[in-house]
Amino acid sequence: MPESLLWSVYILRCADGSLYTGVTRNLVRRLRQHNGELVGGAHYTRGRRPVEAIWVEECENRSCAQVREATIKRLPRSDKLSLVRSSPQGIPAA
Repeated sequence: MPESLLWSVYILRCADGSLYTGVTRNLVRRLRQHNGELVGGAHYTRGRRPVEAIWVEECENRSCAQVREATIKRLPRSDKLSLVRSSPQGIPAA
């Protein structure tokens, strides 16, 4: 699967209920990495599998995505969950 021209900022819900925020150009591949199906998942998510994507937002470039990621990472958990609930781009939780 070719990588997108756009970058995505995403929020994952881990099996322990914690949230993880990251950036990628290929969310499907990155989610597989986080879940251990492919090499390269984040150390944080390795002990918290399975993880599921609950929110995604596209950005035009890597810089924009990383700034947005940093902003989201500084938010308290309650604000992150509000973002997930209020965004039309949110991914419904299973």
